Amino acid sequence: MRERRTRREATRLIAGTSAALLLPPVMTFAQKTGALLTRPIPSSGEKLPVVGLGTWKTFDVGDSPNERAPLKEVLNRFSQLGGKVIDSSPMYGRAESVVGALTTELRLRDSLFLATKVWTTGRRAGIDSMDESLLRLQTKRLDLMQVHNLVDLDTQLATIRAWKEQGRIRYLGITHYVDSAFPEVEKILRREPLDFLQINYSIIDRAADERLLPLARDRGVAVLINRPFASGDLFARLRARPLPEWAAEFDCKSWAQFVLKWILANASVTCVIPATSNARHLEDNMGAGRGRLPDEKTRQRMVQLVAPA
Repeated sequence: MRERRTRREATRLIAGTSAALLLPPVMTFAQKTGALLTRPIPSSGEKLPVVGLGTWKTFDVGDSPNERAPLKEVLNRFSQLGGKVIDSSPMYGRAESVVGALTTELRLRDSLFLATKVWTTGRRAGIDSMDESLLRLQTKRLDLMQVHNLVDLDTQLATIRAWKEQGRIRYLGITHYVDSAFPEVEKILRREPLDFLQINYSIIDRAADERLLPLARDRGVAVLINRPFASGDLFARLRARPLPEWAAEFDCKSWAQFVLKWILANASVTCVIPATSNARHLEDNMGAGRGRLPDEKTRQRMVQLVAPA
């Protein structure tokens, strides 16, 4: 344990202590070549592509070919473009079952990083829920299991840790999606050894910048970002405005990429998981993980453009 802390302390010293914890302007190999950027999971060093796929609402569909065909196209294109992280939950209706059926049909399981959640109270109920998730996702082992919205946290974390020791899951984490939960999330992040934290963060919802993202960096915890587009009214406002010419300076071609690249320019973020059922939107989102990212000065300029004080 001391060795792990020492390595983290060294990493923290190297990274610096600036509040924003932003990437340096120096271009990486991936940025130069146009490959999808990747970032390591701190607890293992395993690298993940920085743009993943959420499934809330979008994958809650029926069995008909007409309903599932667009999602099959999305998953196929996601894999072709280098995507790996797919996040779901039992509370997302039929999303887990749809992901499991389509990824099995497309033979994608071995190339994906599947994440889901447990969202119930009681040890037996938690075990049953996770067993059902394995069945719905048609896999014997999950890459990441998360306690959804901190529900019955201690009970569910104990089971998840046991499953990790047994090899039934690879990583464990917690999630939330509202700023009001951040004080409790911070307490848990300080006391519990976690692999992942999933929280809300966007160009118009920047509360995670204050404490959670720097703390996750210091604690060596990977971060998944949900609600990256915050709400529909963000795009309703942006759609009527032209993309600024200076967006080309960080290889940005759309408002979706503008918003996602702002998030990804924070080095504490491991992967952002926008949800979509549209292959064209998927391709646009994935483009945010390619090319240059904005520096700190540009990032501040982006906020002033989209969400002035």
